[in-house]
Amino acid sequence: MSEDAPAALVAELRRVLGEDQVSSRALDRHARAHDASHYLLIPQLVVQVEDTAQMAAVLRAARRHGVPVTFRSGGTSLSGQASGTGLLIDTRRGFRRTEVLDDGARVRVQPGATLRSVNARLARHGRALGPDPASEAAATVGGVIANNSSGMAAGITANAARTLESMTMVLASGTVVDTADPGAEALLADREPELLATLHDLRDRAREDPAVRAEIGRRFAMKNTMGYALDALLEVDELPHLLARLLIGSEGTLGFVAEAVLRTVPAPAHAATGLLVLAGVDEAARALPDLVASGASALELMDATSLAVARRAPQVPQALTGFALDGHAALLVEYRGQDAADLDQRMREAAPVLATVPTAAGSAELTRDPAARAALWAVRKGLYATVAGARPAGTTALLEDVVVPVENLAAACRDLAALLAEHGYEDAVIFGHAKDGNLHFMLTERTEDPAALARLEAFTEDLVELVLRHDGNLKAEHGTGRAMAPFIDRQYSPALVRMLWAIKDAFDPAGVLNPGVVLTRDPEAHLRDLKPVDRVEEEVDRCVECGYCEPVCPSRDLTLTPRQRIVARRARARAAAEGDEALVAELDTQQRYASLETCAADGMCQTACPVGIDTGALVKRLRGQDHHRLEVAAWTGAARHWGPATAAAGRALDVASRLPSAAVTAPNRAARTLLGADTIPLWSEDLPGGGTRRSTLARQAASGSVAGADRAASDRAPAPTSGTGTIPAAIFLPSCQGAMFAPAAGSPGAQSAVAELCAAAGVSLRVPEGIDSLCCGTPWSSKGFAAGHEAMAERVLDAVAAAQPAGPGAEPLPVVVDASSCTEGVAGIMRQAQERGDPRAATVIDAVALVTREVLPRLEPEPSRKVPSLVLHPTCSSTRGGLGGELETLARAVAVQVEIPQDWGCCGFAGDRGMLHPELTAAATRAEAAEVAAIDAAEHASCNRACEIALTRATGKDYRHLLELAAQVLVP
Repeated sequence: MSEDAPAALVAELRRVLGEDQVSSRALDRHARAHDASHYLLIPQLVVQVEDTAQMAAVLRAARRHGVPVTFRSGGTSLSGQASGTGLLIDTRRGFRRTEVLDDGARVRVQPGATLRSVNARLARHGRALGPDPASEAAATVGGVIANNSSGMAAGITANAARTLESMTMVLASGTVVDTADPGAEALLADREPELLATLHDLRDRAREDPAVRAEIGRRFAMKNTMGYALDALLEVDELPHLLARLLIGSEGTLGFVAEAVLRTVPAPAHAATGLLVLAGVDEAARALPDLVASGASALELMDATSLAVARRAPQVPQALTGFALDGHAALLVEYRGQDAADLDQRMREAAPVLATVPTAAGSAELTRDPAARAALWAVRKGLYATVAGARPAGTTALLEDVVVPVENLAAACRDLAALLAEHGYEDAVIFGHAKDGNLHFMLTERTEDPAALARLEAFTEDLVELVLRHDGNLKAEHGTGRAMAPFIDRQYSPALVRMLWAIKDAFDPAGVLNPGVVLTRDPEAHLRDLKPVDRVEEEVDRCVECGYCEPVCPSRDLTLTPRQRIVARRARARAAAEGDEALVAELDTQQRYASLETCAADGMCQTACPVGIDTGALVKRLRGQDHHRLEVAAWTGAARHWGPATAAAGRALDVASRLPSAAVTAPNRAARTLLGADTIPLWSEDLPGGGTRRSTLARQAASGSVAGADRAASDRAPAPTSGTGTIPAAIFLPSCQGAMFAPAAGSPGAQSAVAELCAAAGVSLRVPEGIDSLCCGTPWSSKGFAAGHEAMAERVLDAVAAAQPAGPGAEPLPVVVDASSCTEGVAGIMRQAQERGDPRAATVIDAVALVTREVLPRLEPEPSRKVPSLVLHPTCSSTRGGLGGELETLARAVAVQVEIPQDWGCCGFAGDRGMLHPELTAAATRAEAAEVAAIDAAEHASCNRACEIALTRATGKDYRHLLELAAQVLVP
């Protein structure tokens, strides 16, 4: 196929969708082409579709022009079904609506919503979606339906096929069908008579042929995502519902699922988990029937190699220690209950079975402790990260799944381990959902090495033979994709293969929907279009392109996600290696804004990444490589004269707030045009005026006009105290955000609030000399000014060291910071100092943690003073710093009702990034703002001044620091 899409199609799509929704840019095509699989096809066009009517128009146009179509949402699929040529239709931005029905018994949901976001809305009702794949944080409902995903507990009774109530679909012709509409069959008879006739005929043939019925029954008695849902032909009478069932698991080859109503399942709030280590897979398999019968909700198998890999993790649960590993296997067992009493009853019933399991430890120990349970699940879920993260450079990770009858599980597991070893796949791990006979295995391979490709081909052939010999299915829950499409006729009889092709031809006679996926005439399709892996940078080389980072990225709806930034670097490296200078130049030009300027560099991607990549750190480095020497000199100078710089910024904001808007905006926009939008912040009327110098507030505190803080004496003697003690409890490093930006109207600001709270509780703080010249270093690190950051770090280390108590036996004080992003910045300075053995390093805690630990126990809140309702916005830095629990504890101490928006995320303000590129903050906060408006709380709070400004701008509500609210409520 030509690399360029037909001009007539492009013009038509732009008329229908708008110019911005249709892109043939190299960056968009390459960045969005990658999914979690080991396949890669570059589309001709990327289009954003916002609603069902637009999707129908796009499909009609693609069919007329004969251009292939691939639907894309989360991009977590593993078998190549989300990558294609032609049109790549991104559905994630426009199809995210979720509506909880019947107190959570059902949910109406669109395909772009992640499972985690849907389950968060269902959690308050004690319900959840049936499918529970390990990728739930990033996997979307559309992909789960398209693959008929199941997961650890869903089996074949709670997957998408078994929990679907109704579906709104768009067929290849553009026909839109809602199966809940009583007139659906009449509409199909009118608009799709041939499709309806074919399905009627296939349904009758399947039911009339005993051999076909028997084969379908045998194949679908266990998990099966090979081909289409042929079991629906035997089970579903009404033709509209038969259409819907066939779309489930069709991987985008039969139509588009625009919306679904799904029945939910109970989400037990209590659980007990244990890791049972046994002598081998045979012993594990023998224990399975009784464990299943005892009511275990999850039973995860791990082979000996998996356990050996798990032992390499930084923290290893006690159940995996204390014995020599020799062919062992383990079962991760979990029992769940609606409440503590329910779980108690379940555990009593399971106790006789657990007592008979021959574990290496001698007894089956289960825990209810959340941290201990999380550590046990980390063993199972961490296998992917451990193997993928340690893979040799230049290789890609392949994660596959198969299923066999449970009684054949042990033999299949042994044979699979032997097969992997026979083909030289060292460190390949085998694990899976044992109660379903569902095995996963992961290996690493060099997809561009002819010898390696020949090995993969031979291994795949042997794998197919092995699974079928054990009466299994070649795909259990990951979908047929491209990986197993050539082997459909090995699993199914000719009669069933003909039925599969008849279904495809009836739904998609033009063959434009995801061609090559599920069904193919090419016997070597599984070996084509394999994803190359280029060596670029350390972060880039470790990325497995799973997409787990994408839902937490603030720029995901504006420009690119972390995965897309990384694969764009790979595409550039590949183009450079191939001498494609035009493509290199185009990618470089397009990446400046999309990759560098609009990355918040907040590090949230690292919290979601299974191999721990902080794409923001890569972006900061790349920004640093772009700087002119004059910029470097200017920012280094600013680090040495930060006090005057912050004072000047504050005065400028004060002046701007007093002038007519036009008098500020015109010269401001002219300066941005001249010097660049990534250099000059955009002023707007919603920005606050300038703040107060920190030294001024410190003097007021020392004099008693603002209680709770003192100034460090120049001789380092103990300073006067404002609390009950004589020695300060901490060194207080208030953020310079308070000096630049005034607090919300009627609030004292975070620095004064901390001082007031600590004074009331008798907790004394010491503010270092020269506080106005100090900063956490984030303005330099985020922009890639290493020299400026180093200069500021030295100033901070010196000031903190000078403020420490002197004399024999004096214990060093921790440093407390009153803005979460600044806490993270100062902690980074101290961590680097500690790593190089610098004696000036100190412990850093956030002011929220200090108040929650030291102040809250001493100040009993009066119920009458609590605010009635509060919306709390956690920040990216509070999340990364593990502050979430204490933030919520303090919030619940000062408010009767606390709401944390389910759609909260990094606001994208990122220091000055939200002023340089306000469109980033607007995109990042759009969903949260809508939720906040619906909640309509009395108060709104966060823990970082820049984030408060961003949320105030987004919602129209006055956000202030939670500590300011705490001072209002807790201080008598």
